[in-house]
Amino acid sequence: MGSDKTRSPSERAETPLTAAILAGRWIRGAAQDDASGRAWAANPDGRGRSALTTPEPASLYAGAAGIVLFFLELAAATGHEAYLEDAAAGARRLAATWRGQNDLTLYHGLTGVVVALAEAGWALGDEELESAARDAADHVVRSARPLAGGPGWTGDPAQRGDGGIVLGLLRAAAALGVPRYEETAVAAGERIAGLAVPGHRFGDCPDLPADAVTPGFLAGTAGTAFLLARLYGLTGEPGFLEAANRGAGFVREVSVVTDRCALVPHHVPQERGLHYLGFCSGSAGVARMFQELYRVTGERGHLEWVERLAGGILRSGAPEGRTPGFWNVACQCCGSAGLLELFVGLWAETGDATYLAFARKLAHHLIGAATDHDGRGFRWYQAYRRLRPGEVSADTGFMVGAAGIGAALLHLDAALQGREARRVILLPDNPFPAIPVPSAHLRAPGGPG
Repeated sequence: MGSDKTRSPSERAETPLTAAILAGRWIRGAAQDDASGRAWAANPDGRGRSALTTPEPASLYAGAAGIVLFFLELAAATGHEAYLEDAAAGARRLAATWRGQNDLTLYHGLTGVVVALAEAGWALGDEELESAARDAADHVVRSARPLAGGPGWTGDPAQRGDGGIVLGLLRAAAALGVPRYEETAVAAGERIAGLAVPGHRFGDCPDLPADAVTPGFLAGTAGTAFLLARLYGLTGEPGFLEAANRGAGFVREVSVVTDRCALVPHHVPQERGLHYLGFCSGSAGVARMFQELYRVTGERGHLEWVERLAGGILRSGAPEGRTPGFWNVACQCCGSAGLLELFVGLWAETGDATYLAFARKLAHHLIGAATDHDGRGFRWYQAYRRLRPGEVSADTGFMVGAAGIGAALLHLDAALQGREARRVILLPDNPFPAIPVPSAHLRAPGGPG
């Protein structure tokens, strides 16, 4: 494992690994150190502004927690200790400052910090970071409040709210060995399972009508059904599976199915013809729900829906083709990097070479879209907000910028290593194999099947 040592900084990278290294170079240039450790500017361009209107310096979505995870992966891919030092500096600052966070959610708040600290503590062998992860997780658990049907935090069952917190606590319980995190998560999940159609939310998303319902992943039904399927796999309680199936049934009902392809509307009833392709509200995220249902039940029909959603992406003309639901955006949240995560994972699940070929195509497109005009490393300029195409920015963060794009490229690089493939860091809502290679590829020739 090593980086490409033959290229000058001004040359275009030709592989997923070298592109990720150049993304790391740009992010390192955005470092901001203080007595507590390291953070990174969301957008280090002179006079640049972040894609997010509200800064999130510590978050998994756009801040240090996600960047720490990227540097941990970059260290594993290259063998370079310097990237571990980057991750350690960022994790130390997260450990020192987490008490100042009021948001408790997975992507935008403290639960994401718990995930990053737990991963960093394990990778670095740092007990102080693991202790900080436990302290922060304890705070999340103590902050649960009684709601109708059980405990919760935000009242929102979706991934962006209580659903994401539950997933983060499940990860923390396993990583840190604290059973009460799982107990709280299951109790909160029981409340969510009691909803008629889990994940339905009306009128609380920016730019949506007051009566809109979102079937997507981060803010909608699919993400909540994913959570409930995960809880069923953990507990075996049929109520979780029943609730997950209610959510999945709603998503199937509103989707557009042609031949062996499917597309999911962004919101109903107003925008049945607006089909996002990405992770947050489109096919790449919704596919995770069906994959999790397949993982915990073994029912082939769920995997067929994953393949239908992938087929819709393949038929769309992406990544070169632009549609109302796939615009000038490269990031994990709603762009090409989120599609790359799906197709690497789907290849690992099925072994279908079509998916790996498309993952390579997505990576080639992402590398071609990168900018390195000043020799400072790769960044991606994009219009993060679909309804504001004139707002173009390049961010460092995981879900909105270079760290997440770099991580997706590293996951493809790992998939291309065959029997030498390494474990990758997947977020708690990713149901695909953590070693992104079909299991048959890992068996020794002549070994047991």
